[in-house]
Amino acid sequence: MKKILVINGPNLNLLGLREPELYGNKKYPDLVKYIKNTAKELRLKVKVFQSNEEGKIVTKIQRALNRYDGIIINPAAYTHTSIAILDALKAVGIKTAEVHLTDISKREDFRQISFVSRYAFCSIFGEGFSGYKKALEQFV
Repeated sequence: MKKILVINGPNLNLLGLREPELYGNKKYPDLVKYIKNTAKELRLKVKVFQSNEEGKIVTKIQRALNRYDGIIINPAAYTHTSIAILDALKAVGIKTAEVHLTDISKREDFRQISFVSRYAFCSIFGEGFSGYKKALEQFV
């Protein structure tokens, strides 16, 4: 059974509170439950991690080496700012899918830049929770 690490970045823990007109009313525990249920249906083993701290995300990526078959990452605001996360992904060389709940290509100019996209083998934007399902399917 393939093991997938799902990493969620800053403020995703505030789903349901933060800009519900963009992100909807479902809360972060709903997302985690969705990811775990979907992974089970697809016969994947999944670990879900969320942090508001860039360094903790980098460390989690580094510790994934030789432990996970794939990474799904929604770096949230770090998408547009973190070369450290990009470098960590490149260093471990684990197949990575990028997911965003909203379509960052249709948002503010600064949100249209994704450093993670330079490494990820696929990027899924604007699909809400189902974007995670599409990403998980890439590892089946």
